[in-house]
Amino acid sequence: MQCPCNPQKKYTDCCQKAHQNIHSVTSAEALMRSRYSAFVLANIDYLQKSHHSSTRPSKREKKEILAWTKTVIWLKLEVLNVTETTVEFKTFFMENGSLDIIHENSAFCKENDHWVYLDKK
Repeated sequence: MQCPCNPQKKYTDCCQKAHQNIHSVTSAEALMRSRYSAFVLANIDYLQKSHHSSTRPSKREKKEILAWTKTVIWLKLEVLNVTETTVEFKTFFMENGSLDIIHENSAFCKENDHWVYLDKK
């Protein structure tokens, strides 16, 4: 299987490593890419684990995110700009027959010795 975050790589050589061991993630960009792949694969447990404890979705929100990820068709990820702690990106997906785009500049930090998503900038 090709990796959702980068079709040039195999999932086993890319985001699967992060999904199996979050401590293997070495940068904000790698975490963001692994989170995108987790959305595509509906890996909600990883999304929770990779979210900062102060902004982590509630159990109810977790169920809503899971339901939503299963209703969209993920098309691609474009990384636009990267700093040490931020990643600007676009995700493209189909929802209800329409193309939609999420354009976000996300902030990341380390918590419990691993990278986590903090919030949108």
